[in-house]
Amino acid sequence: MDPTAHRLTTPRSPGPDLLRALAIVLVMLWHLPRPARLDSLEGLRQFGWTGVDLFFVLSGYLIGTQLLTPVARGELPRLPEFYLKRSLRILPAFLTVLALYAWVPALHENLPPVWRYLTFTMNFGLDYRVGGPFTQAWSLCVEEHFYLLLPALVLMLRKADWRGWALLLASGVLVGGMALRAALWLHVVAATLPATSNELSPIYLKTIYYPTYCRLDGLLFGVLLAAYRCFYPEHWRRYADPRAALLLGVATITLASFLFHYPSAPFIGGPTLSLLGATFGYPLLSFGCACLLSASLDWERYFAGWRVPGAAAIATISYSLYLTHKMASHLDPLLFDAEALAGVSGLAIYFASSLAVAVLLWATVERPFLLLRDRLIRSRRSDLAPGARPSEA
Repeated sequence: MDPTAHRLTTPRSPGPDLLRALAIVLVMLWHLPRPARLDSLEGLRQFGWTGVDLFFVLSGYLIGTQLLTPVARGELPRLPEFYLKRSLRILPAFLTVLALYAWVPALHENLPPVWRYLTFTMNFGLDYRVGGPFTQAWSLCVEEHFYLLLPALVLMLRKADWRGWALLLASGVLVGGMALRAALWLHVVAATLPATSNELSPIYLKTIYYPTYCRLDGLLFGVLLAAYRCFYPEHWRRYADPRAALLLGVATITLASFLFHYPSAPFIGGPTLSLLGATFGYPLLSFGCACLLSASLDWERYFAGWRVPGAAAIATISYSLYLTHKMASHLDPLLFDAEALAGVSGLAIYFASSLAVAVLLWATVERPFLLLRDRLIRSRRSDLAPGARPSEA
């Protein structure tokens, strides 16, 4: 995911930082090694996969804001700059981790062909049982496809005289996604659901959970939130009450959680959803996350003196943490015995080792490339400033 894509040189926003930190903690709980799972956390862990949907909403808002802010001013988005920023933000850390998986024997068991990662196509046809240890890269594939699709749509819709075309397109994506998931559930998934309630359905995940065309809800609601804030700032200040948004978000996510339940049991293994959940659960969850994000954007105005300790630090390294937390869990057995990796001590080791590996990646790869990105962007903007010589542009 792209949870920390603010420029390194700008102040951090405590509200979105808190949501980023929450999202990565949820994902890490979902991937918690079996020996370290505590009964007291199991109810929360079963919903840990929803952290990815929160990341999608955050990313949709961030990328939507970057692309739509100049359009709201009557300008063209700077696509070369946009892709330069995205490349230096995503690729260095991702390629470093991919190289480690490919070259370190202790890590690359069952790793799919590297070209599927390099082309960001490994989320299609992915079977988590044989997909190797770097399966969380599926969400990066979804985001990369989003980075290619949204700029083209922004340029196309910018020329449209009627802004309703954007709402019409958004409605089509939303309703089309629900209809597609329902059809896939009925015609592909229904006959293959596991007989017991504690198993994941590999067919469900392969058919509905991983593919990009089924997982656009979070990105869509993030972009819609960005569009509302960019094009209607006065309406935002007047009507986007953070307290109402917070209550609406909590209520919607609570409703979505009921739709996630499989009819025969409270859970059937996390993201394996019922027909109702697969159809309506994702957009409800995404809408609820967008409401939480909306509330968090006015954090300073309503909660200026309150901070969650450590949230900003975790948010800062959350991309590196997302890439490496499963790697850390695979390396832990090489350093600790089975008894230490069980129960509370196993939970502590998992989080501590994951944080250590993430900080190392952030300090040696992610941060230097973010600094390089900022220097290149400043240099590019200086060269393109009014009065620059043609050879400089």
